Amino acid sequence: MAEITVYGPIKLGDPAVIVHGGAGSWRLVERLDEVLKAVENGARAGLEATKKNNAIEVVVEAIAALEDSGVLNAGTGSTLTYDGRVEMDAGLMDDDMRAGGVAVVTYPRNPIRLAKFILLNLDHVIIAGKAADELAKKLGLPKHPGPSEASLKRWQRLRDELRKGGGPAWARKIVELYGDTVGAAALVNGRLAAGASTGGVSLKYPGRVGDSPIPGAGFYARRGVAACSATGIGETIILGRPCVYAVDLVAEGVPVEEAARAAVARHTRLFGSKNLGIIVVDANGYAAAAINTDGMPIAYAGAEAPTPTPLMLRRVTGEAER
Repeated sequence: MAEITVYGPIKLGDPAVIVHGGAGSWRLVERLDEVLKAVENGARAGLEATKKNNAIEVVVEAIAALEDSGVLNAGTGSTLTYDGRVEMDAGLMDDDMRAGGVAVVTYPRNPIRLAKFILLNLDHVIIAGKAADELAKKLGLPKHPGPSEASLKRWQRLRDELRKGGGPAWARKIVELYGDTVGAAALVNGRLAAGASTGGVSLKYPGRVGDSPIPGAGFYARRGVAACSATGIGETIILGRPCVYAVDLVAEGVPVEEAARAAVARHTRLFGSKNLGIIVVDANGYAAAAINTDGMPIAYAGAEAPTPTPLMLRRVTGEAER
């Protein structure tokens, strides 16, 4: 069985926020400083938002900062479909069992902000495609600037490999690159929330929807228990629903770090390795992270960790690079 790396428990207290920058290979070590700065900024934005005393606001502001980093696969750093377009998914949930998500959107700079509007204002859970883009325009949300130079270069290289008969199948691209999906989980004044945002897997078929807008798969929260955000191969996460599984374990009294480990171990048994990373924070202010991939950048902050702490989890050794 593949090695599983677990980090935690981390005692953050209340408020608390933990973010991730995507589970993958993270072989592009020359960008490690940029990546760690990005997740640090995400945790810092989330911690600053705790002043609003609202867990949803913390998750949204943390993820929006990750979307704006340009070095993570969400928002301005999103990967491209096979035909060279940006199509993004995002979603979030609070512990009132309310959720909002968007899928296959191209217009908003920050899909997580559109997901927040859906959660707070509509009776629907997920809005997709053109209608979601039109809603973002009506709301006056900032427009996405288009593919970054790095995303375009990566797309061209991967397309060239496939046209020459080389390169792995599209579903394996995620472990070739650095990571997919960003996410956050938060506790504020006893209330929990979690969310996720992504540009999807590189060279995905146009119109593909991953786990990021789907409650229970890419994110989940339950009052008085825990909140979770997932990252990896979206198709397996949709089928395995690891966030629900992890939160269920915490509800049964399993410590947060063991719940994270068990969720990743179960997912590995079902779908193989190199496809999942999760972060979890419980109602007592303890957080943890677990992966079966080669790496995942995370950062956390809270009442008992007022300085945001970024690190890169690594598979096998379990060591964290700061």
